[in-house]
Amino acid sequence: MRDLTLYIGNKRYSSWSLRPWLAMEASGIPFKEVLIPFDFPAGNPRFRELSPVGLVPVLHHGKVRIWESLAIIEYVAELYPEAQLWPADRVERAAARTLSAEIHAGLRALRGACPMNFGRKPSPLAVDDAVKADVTRIKTMWRDALEASGGPFLFGHFSAADAMYAPVVNRLEIYELADDSVTLAYMNAVKSLPAFQRWRDGALAESWIIPEEEI
Repeated sequence: MRDLTLYIGNKRYSSWSLRPWLAMEASGIPFKEVLIPFDFPAGNPRFRELSPVGLVPVLHHGKVRIWESLAIIEYVAELYPEAQLWPADRVERAAARTLSAEIHAGLRALRGACPMNFGRKPSPLAVDDAVKADVTRIKTMWRDALEASGGPFLFGHFSAADAMYAPVVNRLEIYELADDSVTLAYMNAVKSLPAFQRWRDGALAESWIIPEEEI
């Protein structure tokens, strides 16, 4: 049985929901999407019915419950190896997982100061040195991966690593934190994905505005 249901939060703000959603949608993995808005100050209480940690995203597959973005991606990559969510080459696969783990666990200054927001019109944001260091690190990782693969995505074709960095593409765009040609070309490749555009369109159609998520 491969019936997958992915529960997500607001498309406008939920960066962790975007990651597995984009990985599955862009790779042609069939799943049912259920959006539960976090339109309460402390999140929607319904999340507790779906996940032991009370957070989204969470994947339901029969009796299986997986409530962490990168773990969801790993799980569906094993269910659908033909989707090629990870590079076939062992060294490239390790590199893709390394980049994914870095945004998953690190780069906290950027993530904290510059939340994903598909409803925000691009405009400059004054950021501190810690955020600037994170942006420089991201640009370096992207440049090195693109030079090695030839692009247009980090490892040639779209992969889980690109899904993991999709919220960063939004952040760099809306806060105008990137201006070099390599970074902008990669951002444009991600933004050109039909799946990314479907997420954006869904985000723009939402009526929920969460003040604490706005800058």
